[in-house]
Amino acid sequence: MIELLPLLMFVVVCLALMLGYPVAFTLAGTALLFAGAGIMGGVFDPTALTALPNRLFGTMNNITLMAVPLFVMMGVMLEKSRIAEELLENMAALFGSLRGGLSISVVLVGMLLAASTGIVGATVVTMGLMSLPTMLKRGYDPKLATGVICATGTLGQIIPPSIALVLLGDILSSAYQRSQLSRGVYAPETMSVGDLFIGALVPGVILVMLYVGYVFVYAQLKPQAAPAMPKQAINLAKLGKGLLPPVLLIMVVLGSILAGVATPTEAAAIGALGATLLAAVRGQLSRQRLSEVADGTVKVTCMVFMILMGAAVFSIVFRGFGGEELIHHWFATMPGGVMAATLVVMAVIFLLGFILDFIEITFVVVPIVAPILLNMGVDPIWLGIMIAVNLQTSFLTPPFGFALFYLRGVAPESVHTSDIYRGVIPFVVIQLLLLLALACYPELVTWLPTIMKN
Repeated sequence: MIELLPLLMFVVVCLALMLGYPVAFTLAGTALLFAGAGIMGGVFDPTALTALPNRLFGTMNNITLMAVPLFVMMGVMLEKSRIAEELLENMAALFGSLRGGLSISVVLVGMLLAASTGIVGATVVTMGLMSLPTMLKRGYDPKLATGVICATGTLGQIIPPSIALVLLGDILSSAYQRSQLSRGVYAPETMSVGDLFIGALVPGVILVMLYVGYVFVYAQLKPQAAPAMPKQAINLAKLGKGLLPPVLLIMVVLGSILAGVATPTEAAAIGALGATLLAAVRGQLSRQRLSEVADGTVKVTCMVFMILMGAAVFSIVFRGFGGEELIHHWFATMPGGVMAATLVVMAVIFLLGFILDFIEITFVVVPIVAPILLNMGVDPIWLGIMIAVNLQTSFLTPPFGFALFYLRGVAPESVHTSDIYRGVIPFVVIQLLLLLALACYPELVTWLPTIMKN
């Protein structure tokens, strides 16, 4: 019974989160309660907690995680300064005369917005407020309109440079080094956040193309569900002014990382500065706007780091109870070897995506299961992208997907919840097909990072 305590602790955390308690304090509080009970019962070594100050200091001193507030600031600045809104208007002018053109514009703009923020809730809410009323006014089927917005909002999980990949890359990098050291490899290979960005490029592009392809085909088969907008003269100067600067900014940020010119943190600083300069050039950088951006950035950053601290406490106590050895034993004795172990991990992460956000899963679940899978020979970049796409699918799947709740909160009453649920089903199928393709052909993820390293 004692060996099952770490699993009981995990179940208690999930139940507390489902009851609505704050994530960071639930993780730390539950872990400390179990640690206290374990100390009194003589089944937990209190010296394990002495590692906590060093873990917390190491977290706050982690230069890679400095990219988080900078990327958040970049995304919030693009949103608050109406640059994202102008981007959607100009993209709609470019594609609106096509059947389904407005939906295609939403996918492309959502891709750029997701690349700059990486936060599912922020992207879904922003795109819902900006594009859903317009699409409904133009006669779009509510199922298609809401499905496109929800699916596009989850692109922040896989389109680099995103916060999700920064956090996931940092965790997997540490786990990869630990797994190699445990096997006696004392000159371990390294895996960086930049490698994860490169690995995400091909799957991300494939996913966007599949979204656009589905919308285009749907519009041809059901023209009344995705009517073309009235043709209008395109002002090339206005189009260039609205499209080029934000697109170039994101290309510079991502390109500097891929070319090895800048680390993700340095590129994030470039992105934050570039977004601020764009807002200033467009006359959108008032004192109030800057205050709103700073406020939004601080809130998101504090949330991320508080969860990270709570997860550090949980991780130490979980390991102190022997949880990592227990899971390692289960995976090692599981029939089917590494394939079965990977499938179980993906299924668990998918189900947890219904009740936990990507930050909690990244900080709590991934550090537990990743070292075990990496010890079994799983490629760290492939594993990271599989987890990202898996979570993206989970956030989109009815009835518990986070993206559905976010859109329901900003959608007008004329849009029924059933419309949202039915609208996302084709996009869930698309993402499951991508997951299957990545599982059958890992080269879709690993080929580009290998080429770039050589």
